[in-house]
Amino acid sequence: MPLRTADEYRAGLVDGRTLFYRGQAVPDLNAVPELRVAVDHAAHDFDLVADPAFRELAVTTDPDTGAEFSTYYKVPRDAEDLLERMRLIDASTAEGGTVVTLIKEIGTDATFALLRKLAGESCEKALAFHEHCRDNDLAVAVAQTDVKGDRSVGPSKQSDPDLYVHVVDQSADGIVVRGAKCHTTSSANADELVVLPTRAMGPADEDYAVAFAVPVNTPGLELYVSSYSGREHNDFEFPLSSGHKLLESLTVFNDVFVPWDRVFLCREPELAGSVALTFVEYHRFTAVSYKLPLLDAFVGGSALMAEMNGVAKAGHIRDKLTHLISYSETVRALTEMAALRARVEEGIAFPDPMTTNMAKFTFASGYHQALEWVQDCAGGLLVTGPGGDDWDSADVRPVLEKYFRAASGSAEDRLRLMHVIS
Repeated sequence: MPLRTADEYRAGLVDGRTLFYRGQAVPDLNAVPELRVAVDHAAHDFDLVADPAFRELAVTTDPDTGAEFSTYYKVPRDAEDLLERMRLIDASTAEGGTVVTLIKEIGTDATFALLRKLAGESCEKALAFHEHCRDNDLAVAVAQTDVKGDRSVGPSKQSDPDLYVHVVDQSADGIVVRGAKCHTTSSANADELVVLPTRAMGPADEDYAVAFAVPVNTPGLELYVSSYSGREHNDFEFPLSSGHKLLESLTVFNDVFVPWDRVFLCREPELAGSVALTFVEYHRFTAVSYKLPLLDAFVGGSALMAEMNGVAKAGHIRDKLTHLISYSETVRALTEMAALRARVEEGIAFPDPMTTNMAKFTFASGYHQALEWVQDCAGGLLVTGPGGDDWDSADVRPVLEKYFRAASGSAEDRLRLMHVIS
């Protein structure tokens, strides 16, 4: 099957999946404006492959068959492959308003981990699934974090056994699973869902040591989409979130049947921890890669705001911009170095874990300080500035244009940038 178009991706989501949002069943994501934003944002990945400016980076050709497929599905063999993956994630996220699409990145993080850690028939099944997703250009989400309940005890000691996903039946045809995962990003607008263990497990946790994949419309799979985002889509006040967002879900398995060809790990507690951690090795690299455009935006937005405020040459502003540049470039350099220090296991490359962790630590530990620098460069209008209704008013706009004029640029440019930053 050739690479899909954005419209083909959207149409594929109307497949009988069981979704709930704000207490209501949702038969069609595309018909709910708040959810359609996330679908359209994810569809950007399908538009990218048709864009001449990105096609060379976003599309890979199979040397044996000549078939084209998304570069996300290219199994990394060396440092250059990991660098290429980083560049694609960086470019795609930048084009998506600094918001990652996460419909192929995370799914391939999972399949790469399975290919590295599994052996024999299990590895063959993981490869077949990976190739199925690659050849059909599918969007793939990952459910890893169980709801856990009492976090002081493990899976088998919970008061309710369903607080971790587990096997409740097994036959010649497959397994039946029950339980719930949370924080599942993009599950509602994906085609397939990969389920992985969330932690290391002991012999008593045997039923919980399970990894598998199911189509999102599988009977018994229920997705309860988070309502954390607002319903307001004014592109003046919310220039990023009005057009770019991710969906998260509580992912419930009500006696879901999984055929054996899609079961990668079953009642093998000795492998649960290594599979969980190997996925994290890839996904942490993905995560720092998609933070890079955000940090670039911190620098660019702060510098432009300082110019508009007329303080770009002030010493304290220049100091803060220098700190922001240093922060951004340090995270980028560590991310690139993680790829350059690639290791290879079972013929599959993975980013150096220590360097990847340093990139993630540097990003996370410096994030709030960076926000403070951005706020200092921008000023108080981040909080007190007028909104979209004010700007749209014929009576109010002339007042705003007069009193919020910028040292360079128009009042509209200044206020719109304020809302981008805030």
